[in-house]
Amino acid sequence: MTTGDVGKPAGDDRGGRTAFQGAPGAFSHEACLELRPWDEHVGFETFHEAISAVQSGDCDCALIPVENSTIGVVEPAATLVAASGLPVRGDVWRPIRMALMAVDEIELSQIRSVHSHPAALRQCAKTLQNLGLPAVEAFDTAGAARELAESGDRTRAAIAPVAAAEVYGLTVLRNDLQDSDDNRTRFVLLAREPG
Repeated sequence: MTTGDVGKPAGDDRGGRTAFQGAPGAFSHEACLELRPWDEHVGFETFHEAISAVQSGDCDCALIPVENSTIGVVEPAATLVAASGLPVRGDVWRPIRMALMAVDEIELSQIRSVHSHPAALRQCAKTLQNLGLPAVEAFDTAGAARELAESGDRTRAAIAPVAAAEVYGLTVLRNDLQDSDDNRTRFVLLAREPG
């Protein structure tokens, strides 16, 4: 379901720079790759930095998650979008599938903690509780996967998109970790007024 347009306007052959929050392989990065494949995708650690990049003119637009079908409003993203003064050019709901990943040759029974973005952890809260795995907040889903790959820690896992496992060389222990089969997130496209 799409309201507005997050794609390229008819007759516009220019590539631009789309800001997103997270590391390569994050859900926002996946949204950029699918919805704006002609653009250069620029990751930022925080939602504030991604939105500021559009305000300053460093990036042409930003794709920001503001609402999730399981947990409701995604904060602080929604508040920052509302306060940004940037027009919302369009929005789109995208399915979100969580994967539990770890370093190679690790079994689920060896995992002692699971790391991910707070919103992702909330979307998997019941499943993690049933597995008896404590959640640890990280700045980003794919960022947690990257940190795990760099550390080689054999006692922790990350929750992120399957693409993050591919990017960082991790093994998926379990797919569809999200509590809801119909887990979706609404992304908005912010862009500066044409000048």
